[in-house]
Amino acid sequence: MLRFDTITALRHHLSSLRSEQRTIGLVPTMGALHEGHLTLIDTARRENDVVVSSIFVNPVQFNNADDLARYPRTLEEDCQKLELAGCDVVFAPSVAEMYPESPTLKINFGELEIVMEGAFRPGHFNGVGIVVAKLFNIIQPDRAYFGQKDLQQVAVIRQLVRDLSIPVELVRCPTIREADGLAMSSRNRNLSPDEREQATALFKALTLARELLADGHSPSQAKAAVTGFFTGNPHFRLEYVEVVNADTLTLANEVLAPGQTAICLAAHLGNVRLIDNLVF
Repeated sequence: MLRFDTITALRHHLSSLRSEQRTIGLVPTMGALHEGHLTLIDTARRENDVVVSSIFVNPVQFNNADDLARYPRTLEEDCQKLELAGCDVVFAPSVAEMYPESPTLKINFGELEIVMEGAFRPGHFNGVGIVVAKLFNIIQPDRAYFGQKDLQQVAVIRQLVRDLSIPVELVRCPTIREADGLAMSSRNRNLSPDEREQATALFKALTLARELLADGHSPSQAKAAVTGFFTGNPHFRLEYVEVVNADTLTLANEVLAPGQTAICLAAHLGNVRLIDNLVF
């Protein structure tokens, strides 16, 4: 596995691979890798000749300085995991390499900016859009792989690709969960042992909502049940719960066709903000 920390060196290497007509799959990450990331690598490995993974904690997408400071950084451990998983190239630039000057570009994603994550993290998706556009421009992958856990991020990147006519195929991969249902996330490392046990409540709440919807209850009734579920759990502060179209993230007033309904939520547990969703 090769590791690059400069854009110029990475571009030079990938140019030689493209001249050999080799397809490139990209798995963008912010590090602190877990089995969910490695599943993305495995999928990319099966579908491409070359797998590239980026490791970059993108400061532009954080609107909370403490959240940025707490984000785990485990570069050497991450590189070992990637090599064992069959990754070919790691791109791990510094902030100065990615942003020689603070970016002034503003990307407006319309309705996606003001619902769910957009409503509670102003500027977040502008930062996501900038860094992903830069990675797509630098690496020029044939395919890029993202986890379903960040469902709204996938929708934002889909719009970015469509609006800018970026020639990349987006692949959304299923959420990988722990045995007790907790969605794997780099932020889980920041949970205390007690909080880690309590964190399973997110999946329980999503499962409750899905069962209610499957039994014919309305989205508003399912959302009310989730709100009540967390009201009775003082360890959590629920930020939002929504039932939406899984592709467009527009609010759903009823259960949609199979695979098109998503229940999404975000909640604070101690100092850790957790998100999760179920698509059915």
